[in-house]
Amino acid sequence: MPGKALQLSRRSFLAASAALAARPASAATAPSSGPVEVVIVGAGAAGIAAARRLAAAERRYVVIEATDHIGGRCVTDVTSFGVPFDRGAHWIYLPDTNPVTKLTPVRGIDIYPAPQSQKVRIGLRYAREGELEDFLTAQVRTTRAIDEVARKTDIPCVQAVPPDLGDWRATIDFVLGPYFCAKDLAQVSSFDFAHARERNAAAFCKQGFGALLTALGQGLNIHPATPATTVDTRGGITVETAKGTIAARTAIVTVPTNVVSSGGLKFSPELGHHQIDAFGRMSLGSYDHIALELLGNPLGLESDDLVLQKSTDTHTAAMLANVSGTELCLIDIGGAFGRDLSAQGEAAMIDFAVNWLAGLFGSEVKSAIGRKHATRWDAEPYALGAWSAAVPGSQFARRQLLEPIADNVWYAGEAAHETLWGTVGGAWESGERAADAVLAHLGPMRPGAPALAEESKKRTPGGEHVERRARRYEERRQEASPQYFGGTPTIMAPER
Repeated sequence: MPGKALQLSRRSFLAASAALAARPASAATAPSSGPVEVVIVGAGAAGIAAARRLAAAERRYVVIEATDHIGGRCVTDVTSFGVPFDRGAHWIYLPDTNPVTKLTPVRGIDIYPAPQSQKVRIGLRYAREGELEDFLTAQVRTTRAIDEVARKTDIPCVQAVPPDLGDWRATIDFVLGPYFCAKDLAQVSSFDFAHARERNAAAFCKQGFGALLTALGQGLNIHPATPATTVDTRGGITVETAKGTIAARTAIVTVPTNVVSSGGLKFSPELGHHQIDAFGRMSLGSYDHIALELLGNPLGLESDDLVLQKSTDTHTAAMLANVSGTELCLIDIGGAFGRDLSAQGEAAMIDFAVNWLAGLFGSEVKSAIGRKHATRWDAEPYALGAWSAAVPGSQFARRQLLEPIADNVWYAGEAAHETLWGTVGGAWESGERAADAVLAHLGPMRPGAPALAEESKKRTPGGEHVERRARRYEERRQEASPQYFGGTPTIMAPER
């Protein structure tokens, strides 16, 4: 008989989640004319949220996106399996308070509660009731131990793990480390872990979380396949892209932290040491889905059943079975083991998943496997990882990312949220906050073109220096000619 279903504790779920803010339909309409005031780099959840906020305020903005789709690390693939497959974020956390569940219904979008239970396999059988209780107790004890130490100091989470967990230790390390943080507990700040908001309730989108995010981005002034290379803050804002130069008064950068710290997006002048350090401390961990089509439900599992393994080492995974009632199953890996396996390529990842599954349910399951696919987020050039988890001793770094990272440039993304890091909801809220900061900086709208030099004088004392910056801004803006009329940009071709 299957083991008794066990309600998850607050840190047993992990994947990216969502808290998407509701807006009236008019908020998704781009302003019709005038020079751009805000350039948003990245059309993930943070970029979409910021754009909706700016559009609702009737400010002139443009969003440039490096990939050929919007959604960032939240994207739904409908071709690999013929059913929605969320390649990245899939869980929508805290549905009772999450604005996404209160949006005006979007045609064709179905959000439903996720089961609040999990199963644990011990070898070829399910865990018994007493064993499940031992597992839950070990999980709660470890979480409380990390919370307790975080009140005093910020150390690696692994140092706070109780030493007497016995043969549940490896499973606890996986669930609270790679599965929750995309990193091993030795690489995770106890302070960051302890301050994560509880995520013990969730929902799913039948059409895919990425499809939902795409729907929320409809009507916005977004230009895909336009990767930014440099954000220049000398005399106003100019953003160099593969298709030319865009000038603006302000910018919101929403690319993942690993892209910034690796130099994938450059700044001129370069960011200060403390800013680069903050991005490095918020580095993305490794987390991937190995998706298998299991024909005919050979495991006898229910829709969206979550299955864990009582493991003896780091070579383990978690499975979400029969996603949204389909034959698609996601076997998720993460942390150092997941990173190393991903580096070996998709074939090695699929081979691991097939053998892992056979080790839990018997080798006959292999004959029921149809189509296969594995994500490799570490190798995606515009992501370079899954989501952020602060390294030990970095309790200050997330708040540091809330401040402007350069002249008139704000950062937004899940890494800039203190309690919802690692979630689409955190990215969304961060994008709205950045947009609010930009709106406060721009001030009230006034008719006619802004007299930039006069505005600069009022905003910053400095006489001729400010005037020179203002003149240079106007020169660069005119050279770039970034006029956005009717929501369509004319971008200056790059030099050959």
